[in-house]
Amino acid sequence: MTDETLPGLSRETCRSNLTEANGSTLSNGRFWLIVLAYFLITAGIIFFGNLFTATDYVGLDNDDTMRLVEVRDLLAGQGWFDLMQYRLGLTGGTLMHWSRVIDVPIAALISFFGLFLSPEGAERVALAVWPLSLLFPLFAATALAGRRMGGEATMHISLLMAALLAFGSSRFYPGAIDHHNVQLVLTMVIVAMLLDPKFRASNYAVAGACAAFAIAIGAETTPLIAATALAVALSWAIIGEAFRAAAKAFGFSLTLTISALFFLTVPSSSYSLVTCDSLSLGFYGLSAIGGTLLFLSASAASALSRTKRFALLTINGVAILSTASVLAPQCLQSPLANLDPLLVKLWLNNVGEARSVIAQARIEPEGLGAFYAPGLLAMGLCLYQITSGHKALPHAVLFLLILICWVISLIQLRVAVFANLISIPVLAVTIANLREAAMQKQSSSASFGYLLLFAISTPLIWALAASWSITGWNMISGRTVAAVGGNTACVSRGDFAQLAHLPATVVAAPVDSGAPILRFTDHRVLSAPYHRNQGGMLAEIHIGLSSPTEAEAFLRGADVGILAFCPSDIGTKNLVEAAPDGLYASLARGVVPDYLEALPKDETSSLQLYTVRP
Repeated sequence: MTDETLPGLSRETCRSNLTEANGSTLSNGRFWLIVLAYFLITAGIIFFGNLFTATDYVGLDNDDTMRLVEVRDLLAGQGWFDLMQYRLGLTGGTLMHWSRVIDVPIAALISFFGLFLSPEGAERVALAVWPLSLLFPLFAATALAGRRMGGEATMHISLLMAALLAFGSSRFYPGAIDHHNVQLVLTMVIVAMLLDPKFRASNYAVAGACAAFAIAIGAETTPLIAATALAVALSWAIIGEAFRAAAKAFGFSLTLTISALFFLTVPSSSYSLVTCDSLSLGFYGLSAIGGTLLFLSASAASALSRTKRFALLTINGVAILSTASVLAPQCLQSPLANLDPLLVKLWLNNVGEARSVIAQARIEPEGLGAFYAPGLLAMGLCLYQITSGHKALPHAVLFLLILICWVISLIQLRVAVFANLISIPVLAVTIANLREAAMQKQSSSASFGYLLLFAISTPLIWALAASWSITGWNMISGRTVAAVGGNTACVSRGDFAQLAHLPATVVAAPVDSGAPILRFTDHRVLSAPYHRNQGGMLAEIHIGLSSPTEAEAFLRGADVGILAFCPSDIGTKNLVEAAPDGLYASLARGVVPDYLEALPKDETSSLQLYTVRP
């Protein structure tokens, strides 16, 4: 097969991408003013909307609370390489899998505002500034991607869609300090860089660096980054010499950045350790080898025929897969694959963002559109453009990235937001083209067509329609719309006021109360929703499921001093239902075994506290 016979991706098509950028004359200064305007308006709406609806300055997700606990520990002197959460789980604590990369800016903001404010005031301001500030790079990358796909009109539509996505998701709300918002920003920067019509090395170097940061920050984006690397490698194999500099820059930048992050964030004692949920030898080795092979291949073989380039690429792929099978074979499956079946049944299956498409269809079928429709529509448009030969290469790249996220979201819907985000440039350029056609024709039906496409391309509109179908016009706040399957029982400061005044000990409490207990008290808690804390979570589950007599052994074996019982907690209700003769069912009926002593009930709290008698 010659370079000229590959349908839709011929050498002539690829060369046209070098010059076809829809000739926008938008100046850089005006570009940044537009981005700034969208940022200020969106951030202002989110901030003031949140100001009147939020009940806490920390986000809705358990991860937001846990991140604050981790940052507090760092500021209190815990070592840079020490990621152990000593107050979580069984004796010895739980080694967390999060990266210090996210802790640094949050800790720096808290320290800065601490120069002028009280400790809590500094946290309040820092936790509001951090997620809102991330909107600016998100919008800048989205605007650039839209501009490169279709010019200024596409850019404006892309920005509007990004603003609606941010408003409909809690990821950029004040208090959202987990790592998912940074991953979304990095993803959009990668997309914008890969859409460079001139294949400039600087753009692909940025993409490679962002890919490395995404891997270091969270393992859940690893399939997306693998697809990104594959897209760059395939582009090089198809285009050849014109793509040499871009491929070299991406490979070199990925290898250099992932190496720096590995040695800066992984302790020397763990260099040989392979984990599948964090940056370790496995992900580092595969990324560095893949980046190096791409760099060397582009350096030495770009002038070869397309057939020979694909042959070399196949050899590289076999080498990487062989390395993976030797270096980290366990990482070829889900990091949660080894989770205890009891935890899967009583914990993971009840986590909203971990639902599969089947579970979502069973529990909340009205939410399917928001998660899956935009990505599916975008993939269809990509295939149409690829087969028609119009900007086939960028549409092929975006199709691959959307596809991998969309398929994974069928297993865990938390990934759907990545598919929806990457879909924006694809959907926006089609909406812009339909809008231009409607304006030229002055046709109401044509106008309705592009407005309809905009509506079904926007997750927030799907979410609002789903909410309206249930509640009618009694709409709920944007912050609540953004939450998925949240558990609001026994998680507020007031719930733990009584507990905070008791001497520090080990607390057995519902899994969703674990992180708040670490935040609001000095106690150690058995259970919090993190898969590395299997021992602690299983201990709490067995305490609730076992008969009152058997539960005593579990309580004393885990050195529990206080049992915090929350009858309104979803997990607790599930344990009561699963074991009608268990300890939690007994406590729900008001029957308290002799080894527990009920403390006076705090009427402002949803918790009932019991001390374990010596």
